[in-house]
Parts: sequence; structure tokens; C-alpha cells
Amino acid sequence: MPIIQASSAPTFDMPHATFTGLASPSRGSEETCVWKTRVHPGAEPALHSFDHEEVLVAITGRAVAVLDGEEHPVAAGDAIIVPAGAEFGLANPHDEPFEAVVALPVGTTAFMNGRSLVPPPAR
Repeated sequence: MPIIQASSAPTFDMPHATFTGLASPSRGSEETCVWKTRVHPGAEPALHSFDHEEVLVAITGRAVAVLDGEEHPVAAGDAIIVPAGAEFGLANPHDEPFEAVVALPVGTTAFMNGRSLVPPPAR
């Protein structure tokens, strides 16, 4: 059973967030990808969609989930279920970071800004 130590988990930085890769094919997972997302204070939503369902569980802070154009407040302990094909993003209008754990199936493709890709933490 592969164990991903927090100290060796890869991180991926974007202007609005930092992603920490946990479970993925390159780290031993065959069916499920999992990563931690840290959305920076003041971040606007980076709208995207996936070809499979995405599930997020908020672990710290507060954010605004934008799901197909509708805004929903989210706080630690809440879960967000994003259907396949839905446009989704997280905004953080607050002064503290927002963190969530994200899970989706291996092989999921993301669509963002007219491009398709496999998210780096899912590789």
C-alpha cells in the first residue's frame, strides 16, 4: 500500500491557488486521484470543467463556489459535488486561505480556457 508522505507530496502553484498532489497514477493510485487545494485570499474563480464528477471537501476557511454561474458560500466541513461538464470555480474573497481535499477518477480530463488537459496533481 503506497503511503504519500506530506513532506514529499508534489506541489503545483498557480496565481490563484496551490495544489498538493496526493493520490494519482504516478504515486500508485489506479482508480482515484486526490489532491489538496489551497485557494489564496482574494482569488477570483478559475472556471473549469471536468468530463467526470469532481468532489471537494472543505477543510479550512471559507470560499465561494461558482457552479454553472451560481454562487454558493462554502465553509470548513462542507462538501461540493460538481457534476461532469458543469463549469466550476472557487473564489476566496476572505482574508484567510481556503483549503479543500479534491477527489475524481483517474483519467479525468479538465477543460479550461478552450484547452483540455490532465491536471498536474492528477498525473
